[in-house]
Amino acid sequence: MSTVKYAEDLAVGDVVELGSHTVSKAELLDFAGAWDPQEFHVEPEAAEKGWFGGLIASGIHSMAVLQRLSVDGWYRDVSVICGRDLRDVRFLRPVRPDDTLTGSIVVDDVVLDDHGRGLVTTTSELRKADGPVVLSVVTDLYVRRRPAEG
Repeated sequence: MSTVKYAEDLAVGDVVELGSHTVSKAELLDFAGAWDPQEFHVEPEAAEKGWFGGLIASGIHSMAVLQRLSVDGWYRDVSVICGRDLRDVRFLRPVRPDDTLTGSIVVDDVVLDDHGRGLVTTTSELRKADGPVVLSVVTDLYVRRRPAEG
C-alpha cells in the first residue's frame, strides 16, 4: 500500500510539524557571501555596529531552510507537481548564527480541478527553537489527484 498523499487526502486544518535545522555561523556567511553579500550578513564587525547588533542570516537563506525542511518533512510524502505562488512572505525576526529553527505547515485550502490535480494553499512558519516565529509564507502548490484505478 502506497503512503503517497494525493490532493484528495489533504484536508483544511491539517498541520505538519517539520524537522529542525541549526544555522551555523559558517553556513550563514557562506550563503550570504554567495547570494546576499550585504554587510550585516557577511561582515561581523560592521554587523556589530549595525541596526541588528550582529550578524543575521539573509531572508533568502531563511526561505531556503524552510524549503528544505518542507521537502524533507512533507513534500516527499505528497504527490507535488510544482509550486505556483508564494505570497505574504513575512520576515518577522532575525535569524542569528547557531539559531535552531523548526517549521510547520498548515493546509488552508484544497481546490480540486478536472486536470488531474488540486491547488493546495498552505501557510508555513519557521520558528526559533524557543518559540518566536521568524518567517511566515503562504504558498500555493499543485498536487496530483489520486490516479483512477484500473
